[in-house]
Amino acid sequence: MDHQLIAQATGAAASGIDAKTLIMAASRIGAGVAAIGVFGPGIGIGIAAARALEGMARQPEMEKKLMANAITLAALMEALGLFAFAVAMLLFLFPMGF
Repeated sequence: MDHQLIAQATGAAASGIDAKTLIMAASRIGAGVAAIGVFGPGIGIGIAAARALEGMARQPEMEKKLMANAITLAALMEALGLFAFAVAMLLFLFPMGF
């Protein structure tokens, strides 16, 4: 293995990328990772709704209380999804900051 060739190759690759391009690339990768966070609350809301409907079917007298709790929990889960979406959009639109 020729260490001199490896050193020349890494030096050539590193010199072609400036700091702004590296920050833009990292910001876009971060936006993609943050956008994945939107899927979690969607799955959570679906599971919570299924369990609430199951509880209402088993005990119809608890329908009002279960519905109030399900709506509250769905709103909290949706807020997490919106927060992840906002972070993703900010990283994508403003990679260098405001």
